[in-house]
Amino acid sequence: MGRHRAQTYGRGISVAIKDTLEPMRLMTLQESHLGLREFGRLVALPGRDTRPYPKTLGQATLVYSHCAQPMPKEKPMNSAQRLARIGGVLYLLVAIFGAFAWEIVYARMYAPGSSAITAGNVIANSGLVRAGVVADLFQATVFAFLGMTMYQLLKHVNKSAAAAMVVLVAIATAIICLNAVFELEGLRVATNHAYVTALGAAGSAALVLTLLDIQHYGVLVAQIFFGLWLVPLGYLVYKSGWFPKALGVTLIIGAACYILDMLVQLILPDLGAKAGTFIVLPSAIAEFWMLGYLLVFGVRSAPPAERALIDRPGRPSIEAFTS
Repeated sequence: MGRHRAQTYGRGISVAIKDTLEPMRLMTLQESHLGLREFGRLVALPGRDTRPYPKTLGQATLVYSHCAQPMPKEKPMNSAQRLARIGGVLYLLVAIFGAFAWEIVYARMYAPGSSAITAGNVIANSGLVRAGVVADLFQATVFAFLGMTMYQLLKHVNKSAAAAMVVLVAIATAIICLNAVFELEGLRVATNHAYVTALGAAGSAALVLTLLDIQHYGVLVAQIFFGLWLVPLGYLVYKSGWFPKALGVTLIIGAACYILDMLVQLILPDLGAKAGTFIVLPSAIAEFWMLGYLLVFGVRSAPPAERALIDRPGRPSIEAFTS
């Protein structure tokens, strides 16, 4: 008699759940391979009736609609939100210290084609240049942690794409750190009179310019990977359902613009000096959009269509029949 009752409950629950929850694309008991005993454990509550079967078919449908998971591998949302906010903070640090190192220090230090002016700038701003080297190394380190954080956040979407993203970030980080060594050595040559004595003022200035030229072109090489890491990031953002799809598309466009700017700077340097700011404008928009979304919103709790179904007015909560 008990066995017959269990089988009857099983067939009725599966049919009811399929008819009720099909628009939400939640798994039925049969599709998720949950047996009646497992389902009973799912709905058993501490201090309540712990029989393996729900008391009524309506309770079974409601409990399962709240407990079933459409994505078994999805992280708990509180963990995902925490990772997203950490990623936003790290992204903000990269933006701040990177802008200081490249937009402020670099502009006051490097004068392409003029060794005397470059050497004079380095000597006059030696403290600022040292701070720029430290800022560059710091933002490179933070960038590596940003890549690992985004991997943890998005690896459930596609682990191979997330791993490729981390590899590209690691390569970019290594190049940034190597470039900082050339910048620091340029500072040492400019401020150490032993080089002036050995090479003369003109020779010492030429060596400073050579070292900073290497650093300049090293930044362009690193820009390849600043762009490429946005491709898997944009793909993961697009597929995750946690971010606007337009953001994922914009990140991929930004990646293409970074690489285009690098090519123009190398092949047509005069044009690159004039148009570089406009070429990388979509890249800046994409990265600041990503940064702001992580900081302000974190991640979406569910795709919009499913949120509308789950949060519709009048839907009874799990507490309604457990109290």
